[in-house]
Amino acid sequence: MLMWAAVAQVATVVIVLAAMHRPLGDYLAHVYTSGKDWRVERGLYRLFGVDPTAEQSWRTYLRGLLAFSLLGVLLLYLLQRVQSWLPASLGLGAPSPHLSFNTAISFMTNTNWQSYAPESTLGHTVQATGLAVQNFVSAAVGMAVAVALVRGFARRRAGTIGNFWVDLTRSVTRVLLPLSVLAALVLVAGGVIQNWHGFTEVTTVVGDTQSIPGGPVASQEAIKLLGTNGGGFFNANSAHPFENPSAWTSLVEVILMLAIPFSLPRTFGRMVGSVKQGYAILGAMAALFLVSLTVLTALELSGGSMEGKEQRFGIAGTTLFGATSTLTSTGAVNGMHDSFSALGGMLPMLNMMLGEVAPGGVGSGLYGMLILAVIAVFIGGLMVGRTPEYLGKKIGPREIKLAALYILVTPTLVLVGTAITVSIPGIRELTANPGMHGFSEILYAFTSAANNNGSAFAGLTANTPWMNTALAVAMLLGRLLPIVFVLALAGSLAAQDTVPETAGTLPTHRPQFVGLLAGVTVIVTALTYFPVLALGPLAEGL
Repeated sequence: MLMWAAVAQVATVVIVLAAMHRPLGDYLAHVYTSGKDWRVERGLYRLFGVDPTAEQSWRTYLRGLLAFSLLGVLLLYLLQRVQSWLPASLGLGAPSPHLSFNTAISFMTNTNWQSYAPESTLGHTVQATGLAVQNFVSAAVGMAVAVALVRGFARRRAGTIGNFWVDLTRSVTRVLLPLSVLAALVLVAGGVIQNWHGFTEVTTVVGDTQSIPGGPVASQEAIKLLGTNGGGFFNANSAHPFENPSAWTSLVEVILMLAIPFSLPRTFGRMVGSVKQGYAILGAMAALFLVSLTVLTALELSGGSMEGKEQRFGIAGTTLFGATSTLTSTGAVNGMHDSFSALGGMLPMLNMMLGEVAPGGVGSGLYGMLILAVIAVFIGGLMVGRTPEYLGKKIGPREIKLAALYILVTPTLVLVGTAITVSIPGIRELTANPGMHGFSEILYAFTSAANNNGSAFAGLTANTPWMNTALAVAMLLGRLLPIVFVLALAGSLAAQDTVPETAGTLPTHRPQFVGLLAGVTVIVTALTYFPVLALGPLAEGL
């Protein structure tokens, strides 16, 4: 019975995503290739002094992105520090400097790691004008970088890869904002609250007094999921009934997390002139997603434990949400991953260690998988003794070095951050559990931060100066360093001319390449972490 419920939920999600894939993917391709600007976009360009017709080199594109991102960190940090003076602050004071620093970087990097209880730490003004705004623009940055890399493959002998300000603006005005409005209306219809209330005092059935928080939840919930951000309005995140009231709203939230990431391969195929190439990328993403979800669901169903899971979602609904959240870069939860079985808890961690490419975050999932496709083509070229090519572009020393640097960033941040943290006296006392599980809580935190996911093993007390600072550094470097390498690769590819296909060219649109790409993803990324997993969840599970 439980297995059939799991199959029915997955089938529903697959059918809806299949129906959305072509129209949404084609629409996204139109957004980034159209030569026309909307009136509101032209007004924004004039306001900020942007020439939308000016193409940018990868270095100029990167400078604009870095300046915009770091300005976002500064503004969000200042907004938190002056919270007590803001309207609708609900009487809450300013968070500490190290917590404000962590939160500002967390939301700018699309991580949404939260070392605090949101409803008792941040007022409505900071939530709505600070966090929600970053939810939109951080997701738009990821989409812009992905599109820039796609242009690198599509263009020939070009010195430019697009205009960052145009890509950013169109991602918000034409994609994220209208879809979020529709999603918020659906969530409100499903019972998600949307108001400007503060704390309401109520008397429970046993006579106790309790404060019930309100707020603009549905509007933030929509972009939190659609933009694969993940930061909840409440501490319980999507396990809270005000954020996720029922089983069907939980399915809606899963679909919102997957809609754009699973449609972007179609966009890629349209922009490079071969939808078959998009289907190959989609096939690898879908295969990894289904395998991970199946294993996680089987592990949790075999134990049958409902600890940390909501009755209204059940085990199958919780594992579907958890797998989706960690295979994208969302990090939202409708159950507590810390309460999964030992091996079950390892799966969300492993999902993030894959690089969140199945299908990954909005934009970041596509450019991550394309980096792995470059590596797969390089390996395939070595096997047949030919210069590797992908979409008519040669993969030379510069390209493979950039791809290798991209792959090495996240494992370095995770392993070094975990090693330093566990070696500091007293840090183990921040974990709710001793031994192997306590180690897993710290490992999960750095895995989540460096991969810009944001979920957590909830037993870790992370609101300390060291943890807030260390995790913030992991989030910042884990976001910006890979983007540097992706944009450099885009510039290198755009400058090349295409080479004609020959009999020795590796076909990259066939099932064989899909299998190669999926295998490279597992071997190159996941196996890097095997020794450290053996110290934590594997040891605990065995």
